[in-house]
Amino acid sequence: MLQPKRVKYRKLQKGRLRGQASRGNTISFGDYGLQTIDKGWISNRQIEAARVAMTRHIKRGGKVWIRIFPDRPITQKPAETRMGKGKGNPEGWVAPVKPGRILFELEGVSPAVAKRAMELAAAKLPVRTKFVVRED
Repeated sequence: MLQPKRVKYRKLQKGRLRGQASRGNTISFGDYGLQTIDKGWISNRQIEAARVAMTRHIKRGGKVWIRIFPDRPITQKPAETRMGKGKGNPEGWVAPVKPGRILFELEGVSPAVAKRAMELAAAKLPVRTKFVVRED
């Protein structure tokens, strides 16, 4: 699972995801990409599930790049706990994504295989995505 080695602060405020992605919104490494249409939080487990689905479909051929990293801690209060008494404990890590962000890139496979692999990966993610091809 992806997670930071260390962080400056254990807990962060929720924040807001507004506007379009201004970085990470073009294909930089591979030939094909998976781009978000929605905003949202993608957990480290969802990123790993999508990666496994893609690499299994391409049968370890080609190369996969993960363009997002879950560096934001998510807290959760225990079940059946009354309100108040402070913020909950860190339970997991998420990567906040804005519309337009490239999540995964792929090269070394045919366009049909790449499209199917990205569809399988997209099924594991909580945001709507689209398949994009590099324009040279």
